[in-house]
Amino acid sequence: MKLRSRWIMRLAACLGATTIRAWMGTVRHRVISADQRRHPTDPAVERFIYAFWHESLLAPAKIKTRVKVLVSQSADGEFIALVCKHLGIGVVRGSTTRGGAKGLLDLLREGRDAHLAITPDGPRGPRRQVKPGVAFLASHTGLPVVPVGVGFTRAWRAGSWDRFAIPHPFSTLVGVLGEPIAVPVGLDAGALETHRRRIEQAMLAATEAAETCADQLSRRGPHDNPLACPPLNPVLKRSA
Repeated sequence: MKLRSRWIMRLAACLGATTIRAWMGTVRHRVISADQRRHPTDPAVERFIYAFWHESLLAPAKIKTRVKVLVSQSADGEFIALVCKHLGIGVVRGSTTRGGAKGLLDLLREGRDAHLAITPDGPRGPRRQVKPGVAFLASHTGLPVVPVGVGFTRAWRAGSWDRFAIPHPFSTLVGVLGEPIAVPVGLDAGALETHRRRIEQAMLAATEAAETCADQLSRRGPHDNPLACPPLNPVLKRSA
């Protein structure tokens, strides 16, 4: 029965990845970066840790770059990991609740030729609250953290703890990337907590900016540029 269940999970993951690829292929996207760089960068030139909320897990399906994602060791995480692999997204298993230390160490080791991606409020929340792992990871890798906010012009929301977002077909996804945040090496627990709060504030500001932009895009008339966003610097600067 165990083998049958795993076979079913693999089949479901394959079908799920195919559906996600087709579904997200209908979704337009607009990415705005506060540092004016094009993201994601070529990891052979410059690497980052991209931090985004667990509710936005479908967003990386729009990104074509080498990335390693930390995925929970739970049963749900196994399915997500299989889907990610079918989508061409690298996976490291672990979380802050199960296998967290090993997962972070694996990211340190395996992420030498790719960007790292982490959902710092996963796998069980609380929603939109950053856990300490991302500051620890940034300190030990020397990679800056790019806070990512995601907004949707139209999306269904699940009843789960993270209110998981599924964008409507032919809607627009807005990604806002804040200024990269460097975390020095050799920090004690108190200093890491300071940077954890800084990252959380920056992610909340980027999310507010993305959702504001998405809301304004959804109100545009037929003759307006559907991907033109208002100036976002005032919102992003609140996290500085």
